[in-house]
Amino acid sequence: MGMVSEFKEFIARGNAIDLAVGVVIGGAFGKIVTSLVDKIIMPPIGLLLGGIDFSKWAITLKDATVDAAGKEVPAVMLGIGDFLNTIIQFLIIALAIFIVVKAINRMRKPVEATPAAPPEDVLLLREIRDSLKR
Repeated sequence: MGMVSEFKEFIARGNAIDLAVGVVIGGAFGKIVTSLVDKIIMPPIGLLLGGIDFSKWAITLKDATVDAAGKEVPAVMLGIGDFLNTIIQFLIIALAIFIVVKAINRMRKPVEATPAAPPEDVLLLREIRDSLKR
């Protein structure tokens, strides 16, 4: 079997298609969560904390300078606000995945295993045991 035909067989399986759909939906969900955090959640939190714009909150390690050729060298900064937004986005996505997995697990009812009937020789031995007890 050639590599091309193996690849076609792999792609035709449901798992590969389900995975592709999941990746696309996950990417779209990530954009929704990013917008939610950046535009809905963080502005009121910043307002409550004294008007801080978290997207611009940073620590400057080295100020911007101009080199000998007259070219501007940008400042070196730690983007604390962007990092905080990313952490909040991660927590929202993790919570959403947790809720979905919990709902799926709740919908799956555990299969109650019915005990199999004991073999005939075990039944015979039990009868012998019971008759000897009498």
